[in-house]
Amino acid sequence: MNNTREVEVVVVGAGQAGLSSAYHLRRTGFEPERDFVVLDHAPAPGGAWQFRWPSLTYGKVHGMHALPGMELTDADPARPSAEVVAEYFTAYERAFDLRVRRPVDVHAVREGVGGRLLVETSDGTWSTRALINATGTWDRPFWPRYKGQETFRGRQLHTAQYRGPEEFAGQRVIVVGGGASGTQHLLELAPYAASTTWVTRRPPVFREGPFSEDVGRSAVALVEERVRQGLPPKSVVSVTGLPLNDAIRQGIDDGVLDRQPMFDRITPEGVEWNDGRRVAADVILWATGFRAAIDHLAPLRLREAGGGIRVDGTRAVADPRIHLVGYGPSASTIGANRAGRAAVRDIRRLLAESPSEPTLRSEPTKPVGSVEPAESAAA
Repeated sequence: MNNTREVEVVVVGAGQAGLSSAYHLRRTGFEPERDFVVLDHAPAPGGAWQFRWPSLTYGKVHGMHALPGMELTDADPARPSAEVVAEYFTAYERAFDLRVRRPVDVHAVREGVGGRLLVETSDGTWSTRALINATGTWDRPFWPRYKGQETFRGRQLHTAQYRGPEEFAGQRVIVVGGGASGTQHLLELAPYAASTTWVTRRPPVFREGPFSEDVGRSAVALVEERVRQGLPPKSVVSVTGLPLNDAIRQGIDDGVLDRQPMFDRITPEGVEWNDGRRVAADVILWATGFRAAIDHLAPLRLREAGGGIRVDGTRAVADPRIHLVGYGPSASTIGANRAGRAAVRDIRRLLAESPSEPTLRSEPTKPVGSVEPAESAAA
């Protein structure tokens, strides 16, 4: 029996990018469950935020931007960001009646018939005319490979598995990675661990002064150029550097943020460099980032020779039916909002080329107490 269901648009993922996209679909007249569906494999609202470690409080989060149409107000900076954002996303989904289906795993997206796409999931198959991919990166932690890694007798874990500093009390910890997560881990671990060692492939770049709009635009432009060339996207922080705030300054002064070059091999007892230096360790914590979770798009063969998907704005150059939101330059929270609006605008144009475009309806009702941003700042 054929249980394929038809919609105009499928949104994969219900983090910041997916909810922003769903909002703009709803706002421009698409009806959830009839014209579009949002599929999310997480067990509850909150996107990747729900999996962050409890010690990452909301006050430590850099640049969390509100979703369009509903401000996040009066959040306690001392509460775990996982709780704050999960509650906010839950309220958002209810306020705009987005009807997210979860938990639903998307296994593959394939070519269908009549110009449609087939989205194969744990909840059956969907036939759609367009797809907004908003799967982020949390499900694809990047683990570098080094000689001897399998011989290490201690524990190895990734940022995705980190739950806080207390469990490392009295242990010798090596933190690998020069991004924001690596420095946060080191500053948290230092009061608990017997020792910490920080190693990175490249010397960290600390940014002094405010993060101006010009700096932000320049950083996004560099990331955007990579995806236009079909190269795997880099994070925005990789081109902006790390903010030199009071906590970072203190960590440098205390010797916690004393960066060492990347080791050459891992031994059963720790790590070694070719010059003979050794550091013994009980734990290696890989704060080495994430990669885009796009394996389900593999049947469409969108990847370029450089390893990434070539994207113009949010649209996959090889297939205008596919939009990647929260990918590359739109990976920030404010970038995801803007990209969601842009993707919906392009998809409306695409669907307007055929007579089956959904009938427009009124905007979703604004929740009581929400603030509707101006169109120029809504995303």
